[in-house]
Amino acid sequence: MAGKAATSAPDDLSGAYRAVWRWHFYAGVFVMPVLMLLALTGGLYLFKDEIDGALYRDMIRVPAVQSQAGQAQAAPETWLTSAVQAAGGGRVANLVLPARPDQAVRLRVDRPDGVQKTVFVDPHTGRATGVIPAGGFMELVKKTHSLTLLGRPFNVLVEIVAGWTIILFATGLYLWWPRGRAVATVSLRTTDARHRPFWRDLHALTGVYVGGVVLFLAVTGMPWSAFWGATVMDVVKSSGLGRPPAPVAGAWQRAEHHDQPLGAGWTLEGMVMAHDHAGHGALGRVLKTADDAGLARPYAVSIPAAPGTAYTITTQARRVQDSRSLYVDAASGHVLADLGYDQFGAGAKAIEWGVYTHQGTQYGQVNRIVMLLGCIGVWLLAISGLVMWWKRRPPNLSRLRLGGPPAPPGPRVRAAVLGIVLPLALLYPLTGLSLVFAVLLDRAVRPMIRRSPAVS
Repeated sequence: MAGKAATSAPDDLSGAYRAVWRWHFYAGVFVMPVLMLLALTGGLYLFKDEIDGALYRDMIRVPAVQSQAGQAQAAPETWLTSAVQAAGGGRVANLVLPARPDQAVRLRVDRPDGVQKTVFVDPHTGRATGVIPAGGFMELVKKTHSLTLLGRPFNVLVEIVAGWTIILFATGLYLWWPRGRAVATVSLRTTDARHRPFWRDLHALTGVYVGGVVLFLAVTGMPWSAFWGATVMDVVKSSGLGRPPAPVAGAWQRAEHHDQPLGAGWTLEGMVMAHDHAGHGALGRVLKTADDAGLARPYAVSIPAAPGTAYTITTQARRVQDSRSLYVDAASGHVLADLGYDQFGAGAKAIEWGVYTHQGTQYGQVNRIVMLLGCIGVWLLAISGLVMWWKRRPPNLSRLRLGGPPAPPGPRVRAAVLGIVLPLALLYPLTGLSLVFAVLLDRAVRPMIRRSPAVS
């Protein structure tokens, strides 16, 4: 997060400082390109509702028809028919009922050719108002944010980057810490942007003031990762700290890809409830069951394709304590399970809280602004770091010389670095494996690099 003090000569820096600085530099080289992409897409996703409203305004808005008996509504089964026709065939996998009467119902249709579409339907008339690719633009943003747009295996890269982001923060804090030297910048000490101290101070200040937010985003994003998230899920579940037990032993089952329940949250993600008497009854009966149970709108209804599987109905809550999931036998309308946040184990509660806060909804607008500042801070750190490197780059960038701080020898130096990165490598194994690879690569390349004193 900071370079050395302007008043310190290069030789005044300890070997430990140089070693940590070196790893901070290379961590930034590795992390920042991906982290900037994650910050950009994450910042956009904070405004999901606003962006959707602007892009699909004409499809979302519908007349709020009133009748003497209250809000007029077409039979829910007509929504399914209209959606399938508008999408060009297939089956409705899930739908989201809006909170307001002047908004359309959103239905996801899975076509026989494997293409998924989102269809907007006027709930009062049953008429389709528009068709877009499943989830629209924000689904593209979401898949880019998790890198699943390139395939599920690329989600592993997000996990590695998150781990290295934590290393980047820890090493940056070490570099900034005063230790009797004037490196603990708390304000810009020069306004001359042409000189490196300005960019060094800007880099340090950004890291100090928003680095904690970036660290929080990295840690709370881990539960969604392919390896670490699945491992923690298994540990939390096996220890009794996760989702509550099913009402009938063995009722929890892993959902097939097309039956993944919408909006179930981290704890219940990918899980459906089996039931001997479950059937595909009238959608209207399922919605009446949800409304009679007092489930707040908007809520999502997942319609399973697999036989013997209950419908899953989940609130689209903005606060974790308001989250709630119903599992309903569609044939009878009987509620098989009604699960809320207060029934989760301590581990699931902590992770769910982190996810809601990560998404900027848990504490309202303040939460969203703080997360947005973290995303902006990532770009400031990247830009200021790049400018600092450019100002101190080697005269010749060939021969694998990137201008990184030289590696000082000595066991104490290695101990300083290991003291920072080893606990993180143990906590996040994929980060540890990538660290081993980085060390081996560094040892292989170092003899090929012509040494020269670092340019300050």
